[in-house]
Formats: sequence, structure tokens, C-alpha cells
Amino acid sequence: MTIQVGDRIPACSTLRVMGDKGPQPITTDDLFAGKKVVLFAVPGAFTPGCSNTHLPGFVVNADKIKAKGVASIVCVSVNDAFVMAAWGKSAHADGKVTMIA
Repeated sequence: MTIQVGDRIPACSTLRVMGDKGPQPITTDDLFAGKKVVLFAVPGAFTPGCSNTHLPGFVVNADKIKAKGVASIVCVSVNDAFVMAAWGKSAHADGKVTMIA
């Protein structure tokens, strides 16, 4: 399934995002409903290509992207919420890119 600009992300099973008390459930509606969101997926956290090429551009350009009316930037991967949170911290993505599992 290819997602096109303007497509509605269908409701799906619950995803996870790291919260203050550990992994917290989050739904696609929580992330996307009624919002303009940039969503990208990577094959794996801490991999060379993803760490050096995929994620950094979104982190560095987060303010420019959000200035165009984007509510949030979301990165999804197959890793668990612990790994995604650690990768986000190491990449200085906190507050710029929401890392979900």
C-alpha cells in the first residue's frame, strides 16, 4: 500500500511511544486524525543508513518542516519503544521527531 499526500491513515492496531512511565499505547488516530503530519519509516534504528541518512535530515529541518503547517514528524520502525526512544535521544530528535514502534 502506497500512501499519497492527502490520504487518510487507516485505524490500525495500537502502536507504542515512549512515555514518562515507559512504553505507552498510541493509535493512528492519536497521531494523524485531523492533522498535517510527515510520516516516514525506516528498516531499523541504529543502522548506518538510517542513522546517517534517513533520520538526520528530518531532525535538522524539523523547524522548517513544521513552519509549513506540519503538526508533527513521525518516524516508525520495527524496533520496540525502548530502542526507538534511545535512538531518538542519540540523534537529538527529542521534541522534533516522534519515534514510534
